[in-house]
Amino acid sequence: MSKIPAVLGAAFAAVLVALMGAGAAFASSHREAPAIANDPSADVTDYYAFRSPDAPSTVTFAMNVYPFEEPSAGPNWYGFSPNALYAFRVDTNGNGRAETSYLFRFRNAPKSETLPLGNTVQTYSVWRVHGSDRVQIAQDLQTAPNNIGPRTNNPPINAGTGVTQLPGGVKVFAGQRDDPFFGDIGAAFDVLALRPSAGIGDHGGGIDAFGGFNVQTIAIQVPIADVKGAGDIVGSWGAVYRRKLGIDDNGGWVQVSRLGNPLVNELLIPTARKDYWNSVGPSGDIQFSKYVRNPALAAVLNQLYNLGIQETNRSDLVHILLTGVNGLNFTGPTRADELRLNVSIDPARTPNRLGVLGGDNAGYPNGRRLGDDVIDITEQALVGALIGNTTPLGDGVDANDKMFLAHFPYVSIPHEGFADSHGTPFPSTS
Repeated sequence: MSKIPAVLGAAFAAVLVALMGAGAAFASSHREAPAIANDPSADVTDYYAFRSPDAPSTVTFAMNVYPFEEPSAGPNWYGFSPNALYAFRVDTNGNGRAETSYLFRFRNAPKSETLPLGNTVQTYSVWRVHGSDRVQIAQDLQTAPNNIGPRTNNPPINAGTGVTQLPGGVKVFAGQRDDPFFGDIGAAFDVLALRPSAGIGDHGGGIDAFGGFNVQTIAIQVPIADVKGAGDIVGSWGAVYRRKLGIDDNGGWVQVSRLGNPLVNELLIPTARKDYWNSVGPSGDIQFSKYVRNPALAAVLNQLYNLGIQETNRSDLVHILLTGVNGLNFTGPTRADELRLNVSIDPARTPNRLGVLGGDNAGYPNGRRLGDDVIDITEQALVGALIGNTTPLGDGVDANDKMFLAHFPYVSIPHEGFADSHGTPFPSTS
């Protein structure tokens, strides 16, 4: 198997950097586009949709914003923007448009006139929108606080901090959490210099670039019946909106970030179109399908590793990312970047981090669970795992730096500012 070239020509390296874009290729959606990199509280870093393992009659949707939160960075602590609208969009008929949505708005607490330290708790309200019906299902709930340290967080943050049970079997959470995404993007940015050696397929030696960092998480758990249409496939995505600028900054809402499948904007959309991709909905994604069908990164991987990757007419990638896979989560001919979940498939008793590629149909690309290794899955899919090329590409990071929770919201409690040392490449037990 080919090794990574010790020295690449400057021109080729420049092409690779351009393909990776201004943001973080292989970083799910952390700083993935030029404009949103300057607006972290509206930047959807990751999006998840899965049948709840401990409550299988429900589905959990979760989105994270604000990448790379340094736990000790105060006194103005992280939070959600009070000037943004955060939305979970659910498509039940495969048309690329939302039939049901859950909307979240946040407010800051009053600022102290005497203390020099910021307040880390916000309040938020939630609405459910179905067709023309808009119903407020929660008001003035409190977010979970930032994990500053033992004196500030007394009592300490635990698994249930910030979780609210609502009528109708709905649960919600909003607040700081450990960043559940994992991957060796430091190596990826250095012209795909996979660790620990120059070969492909080395596992267990990568460095989790997200270890020790936090994010802001919004999660909602709802009965499957609340979001299911006539069929069993539920498409969804997360999006963030800001007011259109005007005299009083109170114009209509403008979408500034969205995420369905991980890594689409990073790996496939050209840098010049990344901001535009963030501004439109999935129903318009046919205009981007050529970048999925003919992925530019395939040629880069072929030159690096001589893998024989099919570089054009990739209908397999179109199925994975834009229409769903036949017999698994196919939603029809409309090409739309949505995370498609077949709710008739039970949660796996023993999840496989490679999801469908590992024989676990309850995992990505059938929805996405926290533990799904989407970097390895996407790399192997790009090589052609569904069309006979089973080269075991991987970044050497196979799990998060913290164990996930067994119950909603499933995302681990945040790293503490007082004690944080940015973790290790391997999962901890706390």
